[in-house]
Amino acid sequence: MLRDKLYQRFVNRAPGIRERFLRMRQQRGRVIALLYLFLLNVQYDLLFRRSLAYPPSPVAGAVRALYSVGSESSLSIRESPESFAQRLSAYDVISFDVFDTLVFRLFSRPEEVFDLIGLRLHCPDFKRLRMAAEEKAREKKLRAQATREVTLEEIWAVLSEETGIPESTGVQAEWACELSCCHANPYMRRVVQALLAQGKRVVATSDMYLGEARVRRLLEQCGYSGFHACYVSCSCGKSKSDGTLYRLIRQQNGVALSYAHVGDHRHADVTQARRARFFPFYSPNVNLVGERYRVQPLSALTGGVYRALVNTQLHSGLSQFSREYEYGFVYGGLFVAGYCRFIHSYASSHGVEKLLFLSRDGAVLLQAYRLLYPEESIRTVYAYWSRLAATKLTAGYFKQAYFQQFLFHKAGQGNSIRQILQGMEIISLLEPLCRTLDANPDERLTHKTAEKVKSYLMGCWEQVLAHYEQQRIAGGIYYRELLQGCTKAAAIDIGWAGSGALMLDCAVNQIWGLGCEITGILAGTNALHGPESEATAPFFASGELVSYLFSAQKNRELWAFHDPARGHNLYWELLLSAPEGSLKGFYPDGKGGCQCVLRQSRSEPGRIEEIHRGILEFVQQWQAAEQRLGQQLHISGWDAYAPMLSVCSEKNRKFRAGLEGLLDDIHIAP
Repeated sequence: MLRDKLYQRFVNRAPGIRERFLRMRQQRGRVIALLYLFLLNVQYDLLFRRSLAYPPSPVAGAVRALYSVGSESSLSIRESPESFAQRLSAYDVISFDVFDTLVFRLFSRPEEVFDLIGLRLHCPDFKRLRMAAEEKAREKKLRAQATREVTLEEIWAVLSEETGIPESTGVQAEWACELSCCHANPYMRRVVQALLAQGKRVVATSDMYLGEARVRRLLEQCGYSGFHACYVSCSCGKSKSDGTLYRLIRQQNGVALSYAHVGDHRHADVTQARRARFFPFYSPNVNLVGERYRVQPLSALTGGVYRALVNTQLHSGLSQFSREYEYGFVYGGLFVAGYCRFIHSYASSHGVEKLLFLSRDGAVLLQAYRLLYPEESIRTVYAYWSRLAATKLTAGYFKQAYFQQFLFHKAGQGNSIRQILQGMEIISLLEPLCRTLDANPDERLTHKTAEKVKSYLMGCWEQVLAHYEQQRIAGGIYYRELLQGCTKAAAIDIGWAGSGALMLDCAVNQIWGLGCEITGILAGTNALHGPESEATAPFFASGELVSYLFSAQKNRELWAFHDPARGHNLYWELLLSAPEGSLKGFYPDGKGGCQCVLRQSRSEPGRIEEIHRGILEFVQQWQAAEQRLGQQLHISGWDAYAPMLSVCSEKNRKFRAGLEGLLDDIHIAP
């Protein structure tokens, strides 16, 4: 067939062209996809872009240019619902579109609901089959009755033949899914309530295959009641898209009355309404507004729900949020929800008795985990730990890490030898060290002098360790109480090398002898481009460390993309780090116990709390969505990282600029 030959010639000629075309077809429809296919072939043949022969990088395909002038929600802020209702009240009859106006779905596109239905019916490729069956049913109806308006039953009469699923079973499953995934637009619900309180005549108008009875029930479930009438295209045999449904409304309510219509579709709700002498009020579709900023290549179901939650929150017009809140909600929420699920799954399958959420990154993680698993509050604790404290406590076991942390990472940054030893808390060694090295205490530490300082300290190593003896004792008191009766625990941290968990295991078992196995559960590991990228690789192979987002063993595209030199670690840490300062160390409290001494708290703690508020509200909404759908949605490491791909991209420097003041270390590559 000619069609098959054309497909082979222009689509199947190269895997990269085929994948790009099919992705565009899924996202934007047939017409735009065909134009895109034409451009791909022109570039391949005439401009010799042979790179198009290879599939696009999933990382590159996920990046979006983010709004950087202000918060994204500021794009959609509108007058109050009550003010809008007052303007609408000037008309005798006010009509509202239903889907994407009065009612939102828990999916960013209508067809994504079909993925859920297919899952319920255990039918592979259901979305494509369902969409094809609807089109076939409409063509059949057009030939028989000169209308394309079909009912759910008529669609399933076709689909049942194609799949073998009984019509009644399919209809029931689809209707149940629609009920579970629909919820009220909070802005419009207040508008309708205000109009009804004034005694206005309000009607619902929809081009839909569900029928009047089902649409009425759905509206009632979403908190809408008191509508004067409900006009649904398949029940009336008329539609908004050709204007006939508007004319029916005028005929039934009075041609002399004034009419307004509120909807989200430019043609059906604006152009055709105006032609039928309804005054149109355009209400932007939240998913269309937010689409340009949302990451697309996410898992089925998970991606649709994520985009819908974010677009609804930011673009319903009801609230304007701060940039910090949006940073947490949009870019951290899915990650935190997925990470908590990962932690729970690992702990349940490996018999972990205690989950130690390490400070500071564990603060908001612990709150989110307890939201998702309130029954596990007993085995979850916030545990003070830091690289600084760990390096001092375990210096006898991790000597190289000690010198890297305190000397070589500080060299060349303007620190004096005095400041270095003060930070190491061995200031009593300053005078003999400087005398031996013939150095000035206020001399700047360079890489050359760092080697000399190391050599001196190695020569009096027992004295160095003695300075930390009281801290080791105090730390043992703290963790002995925290791990009492526990033989297997997990240390939860954002990463990256995993040294924090390894040092904790060393302290717990080698120094304090508590007999509790410690596994490190990390968000991410040392990336390909990071220093010492393979330093802890064997511990991931042994299972002593596990990673959620990426590692050399999984999601290697992310492992290769993530670059500490470009500040990626810092922007991830910004999502989680608590406002409190990091742990300086464990010290005796003078009463036989331990006190955890913290460094200076972060500046602008209110902005940090806004990030966390956004994260926690997303987690709550995600959990509520899962409960409505009756389906726990798997969030893979790729899904969790994907929203941050745009944040970390070079094209979004301006977006990151508004957050740089909150970072722990702003001395990063641009």
